Amino acid sequence: MKSFRADLHIHTVLSPCGDLEMSPVNIIKKALETNLDILGVTDHNTTRHAALMRELGQENGVFVLTGAEVTSREEVHCLVFFENDACLKEFQNYLDFYLPEIPNDPGRFGYQLVVDCHENILMQEERMLISAIDQGIDQLEKKVHDLNGLFIPAHVDRERYSLSSQLGFIPPDINADALEISRFTNRERFYREHPSLGKFTLLRSSDAHTPGRIGEIHTEFLLETPSFKEIRMALGNLDGRKILN
Repeated sequence: MKSFRADLHIHTVLSPCGDLEMSPVNIIKKALETNLDILGVTDHNTTRHAALMRELGQENGVFVLTGAEVTSREEVHCLVFFENDACLKEFQNYLDFYLPEIPNDPGRFGYQLVVDCHENILMQEERMLISAIDQGIDQLEKKVHDLNGLFIPAHVDRERYSLSSQLGFIPPDINADALEISRFTNRERFYREHPSLGKFTLLRSSDAHTPGRIGEIHTEFLLETPSFKEIRMALGNLDGRKILN
């Protein structure tokens, strides 16, 4: 078993909040500079940079978990990840169907650009990706798990767009594979303040929107090798796989 450094909450230039320097190629370059072994690509309500991020990661020895940060009807942000292109495609169809037809205002919210490995712009997403999809959190969780994906409510302690802020509490029976906590707390404090949530594995990630934030907050995984299967096992504390920090 080996320790692997992971940052599972990264936004590319496709997210309106993502800096224009957050191209997939720049993200992988920064991951190498900060000694990250595993990245999670989590653009708002879209997976359209996932395949390119994974390919660039494979070329450079960085394992990329492919998914999105989805905003539920309650405006709770959730990280979701999928193992293969077939599941990614079906989930993208789901997002396209339930994302409302609200046009993005780049001047107000930021550009939403799909680029290639040479940073050429391929398309601009016209719908506002930071909108909430027309699916509740329970419906979202079921869809993710029906596709054998990972479902991780994001920054659950934060005062905006979290389980705490939108529901008023973190349901102890939520069917989550883990919970993500923000940079503003740590595991010891979170478990102390939420003793009923001790069964949940906790992740810490950067939620990077700029290159300088990538890897600033990370999680250490103990795995045989970086893979979707091994990460799932670590989140479940199975067969010696686990989170170390």
